[in-house]
Amino acid sequence: MAKTCFHGVFVSIAVTSLLLLQAGAPSPPPPAVYIFGDSTLDVGTNNFIPECAARADFYFNGIDFPYSKPTGRFSNGLNTADQIVRLLGLKKSPPPFLYLVNDPSNFQKNILQGANFASGGSGVLRDTGKAKRVIPLEEQIQHFSTIRSNITNMTGSEEATDKILSKAFILISIGSNDMFEYLLNLSKPMSLPEFNATLISTYEYHIKTLYELGARTFGILTVPPIGCTPFARAVFTGNNSCFEPAQAMAVQFYFDVGSLLEQFSSTVQDMKYSVGNTFLMTGVLTGDMLAFGLKNIAAACCGNGTYGCNQTASFCSNRDEYLFWDQFHPTQRASELVA
Repeated sequence: MAKTCFHGVFVSIAVTSLLLLQAGAPSPPPPAVYIFGDSTLDVGTNNFIPECAARADFYFNGIDFPYSKPTGRFSNGLNTADQIVRLLGLKKSPPPFLYLVNDPSNFQKNILQGANFASGGSGVLRDTGKAKRVIPLEEQIQHFSTIRSNITNMTGSEEATDKILSKAFILISIGSNDMFEYLLNLSKPMSLPEFNATLISTYEYHIKTLYELGARTFGILTVPPIGCTPFARAVFTGNNSCFEPAQAMAVQFYFDVGSLLEQFSSTVQDMKYSVGNTFLMTGVLTGDMLAFGLKNIAAACCGNGTYGCNQTASFCSNRDEYLFWDQFHPTQRASELVA
């Protein structure tokens, strides 16, 4: 199959057209969606990790979710994972893998429909988020390997499992936490070029591992403008301006990921992928924010740059007019626009 790669401001239109439209009619949803990444896609994984320090299963998170329920999503409502799977034709997000593990009677039935491995605070690198007891991408992929083994036990055939997984959609969004931890580490054990090279080579290894496990269709979201988050504005610049070194790292990551995917896909015959430039897409929103109904693109709706969102924080009433829900994460409305 030919690969597909979409760049620039047209990515949301192009991906929607590719995945949802065939001959002018909506296509059926993919047989399964498997989701990997950090808090932008986490739908409750960290709720099931004992002593995890990166959680959102408390108010005011989820204030706009059905019944105002805090589910573990780092959002006032639906997050990016929820929004994308809806566009793919699914009625709801695949549940966290750790939730399925705790429901053995339905485990095998559910894994054929998908699972979410994303863990808030995690990164591409193994040690990113380690102090917070989150699940790095490497371990998320190990969980996917467990699912593959279970599917093989059901089908009785590796070939049948390959066929099932080849039709699945793999969604990945990760990298921001690696960059933040590097920037916050004053000792800097690696130079910036060394760090970038390590980050992208590790990312490449993970993509190849997923391919070896049967994944064939990838949707990749790169790193957004993390230098403009309320956290970066407060901690790195202190004057409400964006932190340019973080911005540069995010841009470089987009080009590096696109290059590695193009190179790797040229060596195989059956890989399809699209790269969503979330840095540029967010820039489109902020560059003409009033056209998208946004009135505040710098402040956190809940909490502020140095104080996270919880039940004691102040939060805005006009949440659909904010880009950021908390220190780092987009509001439900912003996630919808990007998706």
